[in-house]
Amino acid sequence: MKKFNIRKVLDGLTAVSSPSPSPQLGAKENELIPETLQSEHFQLCKTVRHGFPYQPSSMAFDPVQKILAIGTQNGALRLFGRPGVECYCQHESGAAVIQLQFLINEGALVSALSDDSIHLWNLRQKRPAVLHSLKFSKERITFCHLPFQSKWLYIGSERGNIHIVNVESFTLSGYTIMWNKAIELSSKAHPGPVVHISDNPMDEGKLIIGFESGIVVLWDLKSKRADYRYTYDEAIHSVAWHHEGKQFICSHSDGTLTIWNIKSPAKPAQTITPHGKQPKDGKKPEPCKPILKVEYKTTRAGDPFMIFSGGLSYDTVGRRPCLTVMHGKSTAVLEMDYSIVDFLTLCETPYPNDFQEPYAVVVLLEKDLVVIDLAQNGYPIFENPYPMMIHESPVTCCEYLADCPVDLIPALYSVGSRQKRQGYSKKEWPISGGNWGLGTQSYPEIIITGHADGSVKFWDASAIMLQVLYKLKTAKVFEKVRCKEEKPSTEIVDEDPFAIQLMSWCPESRMLCVAGVSAHVIIYRFSKQEITTEVLLEVRLQYELNDLESPEGGGDQTPGTSPSPQTTAPQTHTSTSSNSSDGIRDNIPCLKVRSSPLKQSSGYQVELVVQLVWVSGEPPQQISSLAINSCYGLVVFGNSNGLAVVDYLQKTVLLNLGIMELYSSNDPYQRQLRSPRKSRQPSGGLISTSEDRCKSPTSVGALPFCVFLSTVLLSVCPPRGSIPQDNRDNSFSRSRSSSVTSIDKEAREAVTSFHFCETYNRKADGGLTSSLWVGTSLGTVLAISLSMPPAGEQRLLQPVIVSPCGTLVRLKGSILRMAFLDSTGSLLPSAFEPWYEPNAPANGEERDKVRKRRPVSVSPSTSQELNENQYAVVCSEKQAKVISLPSQTCVFKHNITETSFVLRADVVQMNAGICLACFCANGHIMTLRNHSNMLI
Repeated sequence: MKKFNIRKVLDGLTAVSSPSPSPQLGAKENELIPETLQSEHFQLCKTVRHGFPYQPSSMAFDPVQKILAIGTQNGALRLFGRPGVECYCQHESGAAVIQLQFLINEGALVSALSDDSIHLWNLRQKRPAVLHSLKFSKERITFCHLPFQSKWLYIGSERGNIHIVNVESFTLSGYTIMWNKAIELSSKAHPGPVVHISDNPMDEGKLIIGFESGIVVLWDLKSKRADYRYTYDEAIHSVAWHHEGKQFICSHSDGTLTIWNIKSPAKPAQTITPHGKQPKDGKKPEPCKPILKVEYKTTRAGDPFMIFSGGLSYDTVGRRPCLTVMHGKSTAVLEMDYSIVDFLTLCETPYPNDFQEPYAVVVLLEKDLVVIDLAQNGYPIFENPYPMMIHESPVTCCEYLADCPVDLIPALYSVGSRQKRQGYSKKEWPISGGNWGLGTQSYPEIIITGHADGSVKFWDASAIMLQVLYKLKTAKVFEKVRCKEEKPSTEIVDEDPFAIQLMSWCPESRMLCVAGVSAHVIIYRFSKQEITTEVLLEVRLQYELNDLESPEGGGDQTPGTSPSPQTTAPQTHTSTSSNSSDGIRDNIPCLKVRSSPLKQSSGYQVELVVQLVWVSGEPPQQISSLAINSCYGLVVFGNSNGLAVVDYLQKTVLLNLGIMELYSSNDPYQRQLRSPRKSRQPSGGLISTSEDRCKSPTSVGALPFCVFLSTVLLSVCPPRGSIPQDNRDNSFSRSRSSSVTSIDKEAREAVTSFHFCETYNRKADGGLTSSLWVGTSLGTVLAISLSMPPAGEQRLLQPVIVSPCGTLVRLKGSILRMAFLDSTGSLLPSAFEPWYEPNAPANGEERDKVRKRRPVSVSPSTSQELNENQYAVVCSEKQAKVISLPSQTCVFKHNITETSFVLRADVVQMNAGICLACFCANGHIMTLRNHSNMLI
């Protein structure tokens, strides 16, 4: 695990420890807010490791305790039992684990490493630990074997010798089987490394020793000599016994399997090339790829199972790795998504001399763990309960939430358990050992991951093991592309057009908003009932400056700053997208929203789809910031052009502004407005016609909203010159080069963060105002005032008044995070609306509940009622500031880093107080707190 350095653990929230503090307020603030955090509160410790083991190399299974162990190439050891039982261990040397052997039903494990050391692990204690170690200095370890209920561990070496270790004392015995004595005169050359050792199921005094060159020796431990020697002209990869001990099977490098009777060493009893083409003239079949491992398992009621990996014919170019199951006359070839590292057959009995009765096969792949059910027709796989495939589709964004509402995880689990999972075995997961331990956290934790395929996964992180609660597929909203020829030319990314880029989630109301790489935003509402949406509501956005022809143009009105929702007279159009006669794309979204009815299962259901569109042949800029607030019913998003505020309750756009207009006359960069790009369609608000009205797609009895060809079309487009011609890449990237000119910086300014709050926007404010604070990539924080109508029915009838208030504060670097404290230093959460069932019957109890706004302050003091000070905490890539409100005085400023930059920051509520935590690009986690500079 990578070690993080906690550097500069400083006061940054309320006390004056800066070299240049404000002398007027410093002492007063320090008296009002006593510091409770100490250095010991910032000690990092290892907790748990989630995900698939990196670069797995070996595997073992205890058939009695039903525990699975996986070793990796960096010396890690992962133990898995029933869902929720997991343990991580690490060998100090970091050498690759080449083989694992359980002391079956004894709570111990032997590991062999690539540095020629073997270790005995005690698994009976709470934290597994190494009891004994033994290192070979003159020979390389190639294979290990520990018979069931035996104290002797057999170690095969690269030189072809076999050493015997007493497991109890973990010391070498004096017994060594030398290679030359094992083969004697059967071969004039060295037989190669030992590739297999196993004891006869019926006689533990007889050992089968397989050498790489193709020689197999049956060794008598008591007489210290070879009983039989078996020779084949192809290299051996593995050997397996029949349970009666009279036959064994070998897998070879030419794709053949040879079955030998132990008393007939002259030639194999049977030779099989499972995937080889059989010539008609009776000649040997064509050679195939090596069979790397074979297992031979018997059943009482029928034919034995022969299971092996590899052995495909060489003409199967491009075929995926396969596991073959031969049972009687049937041969099943099971394709895998990744390379096979190892496999084990799970049997009903641990005794090797009894009918094995195999019921499952555990297949360890390079990036996955697959368990196959052998008892059902078609060999279905078991549904894996472990959180191994976190990156089943690459994770593109991630959010973590602690101390969520207590009913949230059960609600997500309830709808997630109903999601249909077809094709899986109906049996219980066979790796079922271990007992659940008590978690160290007493509060619920949720991790949300957005993926490249457009899916969103909710994980329960409260316990030691992650558990998938619910999976949402956002791509269902859009039309499917069946082949590459049908792929629309409007897509701005070559691969993964549905990839999730940003997420904003309100856990109390369960409202979810996601932004994708194709410049689209989808708003979801949580419901426990299934519905069918006849028409999806779509909002398309452009940004236009139709009122400004040039900096000298007439007219004093600044477009987009109107405090009321934009509206236009009813108009009639025949298409929502257009291509000019010269083929230039204009007013076309990157993705096509599906027009057919969409069946939405219980869980997250689409409320609104917003798309940015192409303008005069230029693609929309990707969204760089996103926020949702359920109390206000608003969603806001921004990019390098500006921002848009959408009322998802009334299905209308409230504000559409370029970054220049947010500054109004207070633009510190004195940018000149350029001539606008002429629009091919009027910049409109709601296009409203009586025949185009329909009801909300997700609720019955709601007020009608306006649709335009099954969509709501609202358009605004960027002024020409706002994006340089050489900067038309579709992703906003922060430039940190000192050589970038101020003109370039101004052109690239983007909206990078939002925060909904109830605060003071102006110095003269006498009371709190519903507000939206906006942070930009040039370190500016601006305020937008929100005038909300009364709750209830009036909220759906009266407009929300939105008005920019200008610049509040400036920092170095892009703004990452904003938060608010009351006068006692308590964190002020954003207002929210409690969750309610949106699809409840019109006369149901849910509809009768009055949805009241939750108070913003959770502090026990009455400071908000007395209109006392608030404090805004603002963090950028380089700096952190604490601003006293309403005076807008900076009471603290700290330069976080000069040589690196902050990737992510948050104001964290701890048991003992509040701190600002920053994760830097150099891998350091830095926290800001009171009084002193400490290095932990």
